[in-house]
Amino acid sequence: MELRSDIEPDLKTAENRYPEILKLILDYTSHTDLAGDKNLITYQHLETALHQITQKDISRFSMEWWEEEGAEVLAFRIALPDPVKVNDLTSEELEEIIFRIESPVIINKNWEDQTFEEQFSLYLDDYYRKFLKLNGNPYG
Repeated sequence: MELRSDIEPDLKTAENRYPEILKLILDYTSHTDLAGDKNLITYQHLETALHQITQKDISRFSMEWWEEEGAEVLAFRIALPDPVKVNDLTSEELEEIIFRIESPVIINKNWEDQTFEEQFSLYLDDYYRKFLKLNGNPYG
């Protein structure tokens, strides 16, 4: 089932932001590997740059998170616009969102052969959980 555009994640915006965000994260990682960031000055520059791109509070993202899922997933999570509050969420839409959280689509292609959406479809569960929470559903 396709969801309304105000419910679907804005993957086009995420895809446009993604390369710059990934580069910033990788540059930060390289810098800290070589020179450290004892006073967190480089991190503050990174946080400011990411906020300027996304208008998000970047402090909610852990830059160590990339070690768990990879810099690519972190960049995607930062690049993806936050969900919005909607009125009149139908039971069918709610069922579809819960289905997407519980049954992500697994793509069996090489990473390079996948579309942006296919590459990151497994990581949309956070988006949908935030959407549900924002829209008053306890499942979120």
